[in-house]
Amino acid sequence: MEGESSSSREAKEAKKMPILLSELIIEILLRLPVKSLVRFKCVCKSWLSLLSDPYFAISHFQRLTAASTARLLLIAPPNPGIRSIDFNASLHDDSAMYTLNLDFLSPNDYSDFRIVGSCRGFLLLNSYQSLWVWNPSTGVHRKLPSTLIESNFKTFLLGFGYDPSADDYLVVKASSYDNPMRGFDKATNRVEFFSLKTNVWRDVEANNLSYVNYNDDIKGGALLNGAIHWFAFPSDVRHGVIVVFDLTGRSLSEMLLPDELLDHYDLDTCELLVLGDLLSISFLEMDRSVEIWMMEEYGVESSWTLTIVVSAEDIPADRFFFPICYTRGGDIFGTDASTGLAKYNDMGELQEHRSYCNRRDAFEVAVYTESLFSFPM
Repeated sequence: MEGESSSSREAKEAKKMPILLSELIIEILLRLPVKSLVRFKCVCKSWLSLLSDPYFAISHFQRLTAASTARLLLIAPPNPGIRSIDFNASLHDDSAMYTLNLDFLSPNDYSDFRIVGSCRGFLLLNSYQSLWVWNPSTGVHRKLPSTLIESNFKTFLLGFGYDPSADDYLVVKASSYDNPMRGFDKATNRVEFFSLKTNVWRDVEANNLSYVNYNDDIKGGALLNGAIHWFAFPSDVRHGVIVVFDLTGRSLSEMLLPDELLDHYDLDTCELLVLGDLLSISFLEMDRSVEIWMMEEYGVESSWTLTIVVSAEDIPADRFFFPICYTRGGDIFGTDASTGLAKYNDMGELQEHRSYCNRRDAFEVAVYTESLFSFPM
């Protein structure tokens, strides 16, 4: 207004400044990595309150996800440290890697743990019949209570996912008891899920679905479209299917595989994974090459398409390539099934390879996006 004094205008501007400054601070903080934000909680009470706000955590995670800034968690014995690697950078760039510790695991658990799930910055760890959920970015962790399943049942499927309708994380577990008197193909199954919100295990209505635990190896699930997916072999047929657990409906169903895949490939040598937001299968061939099929239209059996063939001839002869994910630049990133990591372009040509230790021991990897999320209340 023309008659407004300069002192009055200055007073109004001064009132606006804290608001503008607060918005600017939030915008800056949303751009920072979780590692920095965890340290900044100690700056002052207002920052502690802001950085502990679940809405800030959601906004920050959405930005990281949109920017494709996922990282790889890697443990390579005998090194006790766990590496967190920015796989979008060069594998030889040590500045793109930092180390983490699993201080909450006992020495026995640490020597034998497996990473069997990843969701919204959390990882599901399995070790000596114990299950842990851990956020490697913030360090928060929780050991799950014992399940409802009797000790003579063996776990063979594990999965981890998030149900947005309930703001809850679920751990899904399938176990089998093979009665020798009834034959190996008459496996008895129990399926249950654990809610991190209620801290309770519940049975899943399996609709008489029964699967064979054919090699005593625990399989982690592939998380996509609000569901967890596994390969499994029904006890009443001789070919494999994809078992699907709907996280919202808490229900099991099956996806059939086309005859072209069932007739040509040995499902014992394949892996189910998610590549580029598509459900995918990698098949290891006798010549060490890997064929990758993708389900172009989710849930449509006929949409499985052979997308790429990766040759392993450029890595050591005693190793194999197992894909994990795509990089931001479109390369296929994975392990050499031994001591190292590799990147291939979309023509199946090796771009980078790096070994991380000299021993051929267990090699655990998982992709995760850093997050500030804590456990639901």
